Amino acid sequence: MADNPATPQPIIVIKKKGGHGGHHGGAWKVAYADFVTAMMAFFMVMWLMNSGEKVKEAVGSYFRDPTGSGKLSGSSMSGQGDGIALGKDDLGKLKDQLEGAMKQMPEFQTLKDNVTMTVTGEGLRVELLESEHGMFFESGNADPSHSGEELLVLMAQQLAAMPNNILIEGHTDAKAFNSNNGYSNWELSTDRANAARKVMESAGLPQGKVVQVRGFADRRLRTGDDPMNPSNRRISVIVQYMEAKPGEDKPAEAKPADAKAAPAHAPKPSH
Repeated sequence: MADNPATPQPIIVIKKKGGHGGHHGGAWKVAYADFVTAMMAFFMVMWLMNSGEKVKEAVGSYFRDPTGSGKLSGSSMSGQGDGIALGKDDLGKLKDQLEGAMKQMPEFQTLKDNVTMTVTGEGLRVELLESEHGMFFESGNADPSHSGEELLVLMAQQLAAMPNNILIEGHTDAKAFNSNNGYSNWELSTDRANAARKVMESAGLPQGKVVQVRGFADRRLRTGDDPMNPSNRRISVIVQYMEAKPGEDKPAEAKPADAKAAPAHAPKPSH
């Protein structure tokens, strides 16, 4: 019997099953990203192992204080703890840093000609030179003036985060100190250096950072051809180099210059 053209034909739909890729989707991308991350970490470790000590310390400082809330070290890198020691090449930058901080002081114009900063074989030497009428210490007095204390506080704040050792020296001119109790320029120079240490430590310089307090009296005149020149009366703050030798945790300290030490309890001047 012939088919009835009016009868509709059934529609057959053939479904094809997907392959294995349909089950995994984009999971391979995650695995590949993990692999790339692991390789990057591996090469970072290899780079650090072959880097210098300063780079290692800088990276360590970051992980100790990733927010950068710690004090700023002399190399302009954030981090808590000891920071980065300043070597010979970095002390020039510290000099610029201190000079920039000084320019923010209200009394900068008055003080600028009485402060010198020099990078020497021992380290960065900052000298506070007296004027004829007394700039940082009054004549015959071991206590800092207002200007002297302000400058010492500023220096303490700038140097507090650095692990470099600090020396403080006191010097006088060749004018004899008149006293009936034996107090001389030796005691005065040492007392001024020690007073500077106390001010700086009170302002935040860590205990133990000052490794020597020296008093030279008039044995190391700044202007030898003019022994009475006021600039011979001065306080010197020396930031020593700190470059570790192979196999040593800390560098050897610079040998101290010979100086006559003042008595432990020297009497204060009467004027």
